[in-house]
Amino acid sequence: MSLFGLGSRNQKTFRPKKSAPSGNKGAQLQRHINATLGSGNLREAVRLPPGEDFNEWLAVNTVDFFNQVNILYGTLTEFCTPTNCPTMSAGPKYEYRWADGVQIKKPIEVSAPKYVEYLMDWIELQLDDESIFPQKLGTPFPPNFREVVKTIFKRLFRVYAHIYHSHFQKILSLKEEAHLNTCFKHFTLFMWEFRLIETAELAPLNDLIESIILSC
Repeated sequence: MSLFGLGSRNQKTFRPKKSAPSGNKGAQLQRHINATLGSGNLREAVRLPPGEDFNEWLAVNTVDFFNQVNILYGTLTEFCTPTNCPTMSAGPKYEYRWADGVQIKKPIEVSAPKYVEYLMDWIELQLDDESIFPQKLGTPFPPNFREVVKTIFKRLFRVYAHIYHSHFQKILSLKEEAHLNTCFKHFTLFMWEFRLIETAELAPLNDLIESIILSC
């Protein structure tokens, strides 16, 4: 997102940036997001605008949060390696194993960078599937759209959890902690507003999330 864009020094993405759905009201809603974020009121920025479609709002923001995580993780790819991060973890108590239910049905243990690669590939498949994220005006969203979005948010959260637990010192050394914290605050407030992640999944960053919710 342009408002929180990193400086040119770190303008590196893990993969190409996604555009908001174009055939519907994506561009208009994106402008609304940018305008409300510019006001500095993140709580207001996540609310469904009056008269707008809930699924449209979910779709545009999902693409936006994917892009934010994409940029954030892109700054860490040289540090988040199979040697440094042999498992996808969020502190000593939480370890994530990958399964997508299609190609990999039984959860497997992989390194953090491999897990994030699988995760982002999977999200891209969902975003590029027009039967899930419609591009044409008037095309309905599928009945399970909110459930797909919830899975995307759950998986994006795991990237944040890994960054905070395993790479926060590196973020500090890059002087990107304000950017990380603002992106995560925006993500958290949106997730909380629409109850997109189950409480148990939030445990690795529970204290941080509580402080965000209580401060807004």
